[in-house]
Parts: sequence; structure tokens; C-alpha cells
Amino acid sequence: MKYLITGKNGQLAKEFIRRLQQDSQEVAAPEERDLDITNSRIVADTVRSFRPDVILNCAAYNAVDKAEQDPAAAFRVNADGPRNLARAASGVQARFVHFSSDYVFDGLKENGLYTEQDAVHPLNEYGKSKLAGERAAVEECGRATVFRLSWVFGPGKQNFIYKLGEWAKTNDYLKVSCDEFSVPTSTRDVVAVTMRALSQGMTGCFHLTNSGYCSRYEWAKLVLAGLAINKFIRPMPMDSFNLPAPRPKFSAMSNRTISTALGMTIPSWEEAVATYLREGGLTSE
Repeated sequence: MKYLITGKNGQLAKEFIRRLQQDSQEVAAPEERDLDITNSRIVADTVRSFRPDVILNCAAYNAVDKAEQDPAAAFRVNADGPRNLARAASGVQARFVHFSSDYVFDGLKENGLYTEQDAVHPLNEYGKSKLAGERAAVEECGRATVFRLSWVFGPGKQNFIYKLGEWAKTNDYLKVSCDEFSVPTSTRDVVAVTMRALSQGMTGCFHLTNSGYCSRYEWAKLVLAGLAINKFIRPMPMDSFNLPAPRPKFSAMSNRTISTALGMTIPSWEEAVATYLREGGLTSE
């Protein structure tokens, strides 16, 4: 199998590259300067040249607050990019995998975790751009699979766990939101589920998270305990941080559909965090 991966330097792409190379698969992961996914001509030329069996789109504009001031930038990467990649994938009969976000929901659901059947209603420009990307993927490629992720963490510096550790080095106590709920999700588990879904030919839109859910405050407490860092964490309402972009307060998604379809149990978020810390995720790139 030949895999083309975008977003080479992100934590999710790095995990895919590691896993695929370990499995002796053929992988192309161009630098962003060599594969600008917002440029349809460059995307088409790259895909025709490499002729992948699978395109994994790990590239994303994740600056949630900046997107409020410059939504066009978010839409170029998160909507136009997937459209270009999906169209090119269709042209060579490749599978296309795109990763979306829990921010396509508004957080107002009151009766359980979000499922794939729930109505979408993003609150911010980032969420709107991710929703547009989902729709572009399935419109342009009949062999597209969309996975909605949340609170992703993996080796490197691009996640809440790393940032929390850095804050703890320079602050006597930490302020963390206590009324913001979702599911911390490990890149390792995202890759494992994605590969299994590809092997079974699954297409459509699925929620791919670790199991369970928590507040960001609960996540922070577990992380600091796991790192043996003794710092006081003050639970704060999310609104007190006065962030430019509105965020859903409860966007936890259920992974029941994908786990049932694949006949597998996805580890709990607590297990995933413990594994990550035990295996030294914070010290690896």
C-alpha cells in the first residue's frame, strides 16, 4: 500500500508515519512548502505523480482564536484543502481520510454524548471551517472517511499535556476550566482505529475518540498526578478566560458506532493518558 500524508510536522501525522514505516508501508509525507493543500494544481500534480492508495489528511488550521479574526485563512486550509485532496484522490481511485473536530457541535446537547446522528451547529469560525471540510471530503470522493476527533494529544509540543507541564514550571498555581467537557484522545489510538477501518473498507463520518469524557480540570489533575507535579489547580469557568472564539462547553462524543462496527474496545482516556506519560511522550518529538 502507498500512503500520502499531509501535515507532516503535526503530532497526528508523525504517529501515522511511525506506524506505517514500522509496518514497512510506502509513505510519502512532503513538507508543507512542497505540498500546499490549498493549491489545487499542486495537489493534483502530487497525487498523480505518487498515485497513493490512501491519502491521510492530517493538515489543519488549528488556531481557534486567530480564526475569528481571519476566517478566510482557516477555510483555505480546513475546507479548500480537503476539497482539493478529495478530488485528487477520486481521480486516482484512492481512499481519502480526513480528520475533523468536536467543534462542529454547539455543546447544548443535554441527554448524553454526541453521536453521528446529532445535528451540527458550530459556534466559531474554526468549527465552521472544519464542518465545511467534512462536507467537501464526502462530496468530492466516494471513498472518503471522516473522523471527528477531540482534545488530541501525542508526542511533541502541540497539545494540552505539554503546555500544562510548561505552565507548571513557571506558575505557583494553575487556572484550568472546569465547565468545558470533551474527550482527551491519543494519536496512537486514532492511528490504530483508522488503520483497522481502512482494512475493512469503511467510509462515512465517525466519531473517533478514546472512551469516557472529562472536564479540562479533571484532565489537568490526572496529568499532574501522573507527572508527580505538586501544583494547586484552581477550577475556573471557561468564560473567565475571555477567549476571542466561543467554544462549546460540552462536546464529548461517543465512539460507540466505530468501536461496534470494528468489533473493538477503544481504551479510556485515562488509560491513554497513563500510557502516554509512562512511555515518555512528553520527551519525544
